[in-house]
Amino acid sequence: MEKDKATQRILILSSSPHIRDRLTVARLMWGVIIALSPAVAASIYFFGLQAVKLIGVCSLASLAAEYIFLWLRGKSFPKEPSALLSGLLLALVLPPTLPLWSAALGAVFAIIVGKQIFGGLGYNIFNPALIGRAFLAATFPVLMTTWVKSFSLAAITTATPLGLMKFESQSTSLIKLFYGHVGGSLGETSALALLIGGAYLLIRRYIDWRTPLSYLGTVALLSGVFYLISPHQYGTPLFSLLAGGLMLGAFFMATDPVTTPVTKLGRWIFGLGAGIVVVVIRNWGGYPEGVMFSILLMNAFTPLLDRYIKPKIFGSKEL
Repeated sequence: MEKDKATQRILILSSSPHIRDRLTVARLMWGVIIALSPAVAASIYFFGLQAVKLIGVCSLASLAAEYIFLWLRGKSFPKEPSALLSGLLLALVLPPTLPLWSAALGAVFAIIVGKQIFGGLGYNIFNPALIGRAFLAATFPVLMTTWVKSFSLAAITTATPLGLMKFESQSTSLIKLFYGHVGGSLGETSALALLIGGAYLLIRRYIDWRTPLSYLGTVALLSGVFYLISPHQYGTPLFSLLAGGLMLGAFFMATDPVTTPVTKLGRWIFGLGAGIVVVVIRNWGGYPEGVMFSILLMNAFTPLLDRYIKPKIFGSKEL
């Protein structure tokens, strides 16, 4: 009898998954927030108190919107900080002159329409922060295209480096683009800060290197081709990589595990498609920047990529 009970205990299996990873959703989200800290510090350094206000308002509005929406549905507030991360990302893609009330409105829209309407974390199709920015860009186009490049908002309004290149054929110093003393959104002005954060994500294996590599590589390759064709009309490949929100999008938004493909080949295709869209919009579209549109467009293709690009089942035969 004793022997039978021991054998029975050995044969009992727990429910799946049988292989567990120490990397939880909450740990991943906090890791991305930590990786964003250099960009946050750079935004405060260049834009001062206004950056602090925008980041605080977007973060608090995102948390409040998620809490109230879940409370109305009778659901508990999650333990992971995805709402905080969405608010932080939204703040970093906003111009420093944006009024706080409109930033809060964008954060509420990002959480409710971009995330909770679909069922919450894991079910949203599009990146919530970019949905919020797209809403603000469509609703307040003038407010979303007013830029400064100084330590205080009393500075003279200026265009972004991409705007200067597209509409005035003026090139911006690569040193300024690298360190960040240029016009642009809070978190996109300093490529150095974003590269530090991106390196942290890659070293900690919080993101897959295939997506940012294919995204950045496609932009660099196509920009190099067009620069060789017309050097006075198009920027150099390095300018295309450092200017605008490409670094922020490549490392922190295109790698979102919820809205991007799950397969390796799918991630290559995602980055390739997003890179092509960026170059097309920057060179021939009505906007000087195309990162937001490129990621949202490829988010829409993600379910299709996951449906038709599936890994081979271990032990199966090809038909």
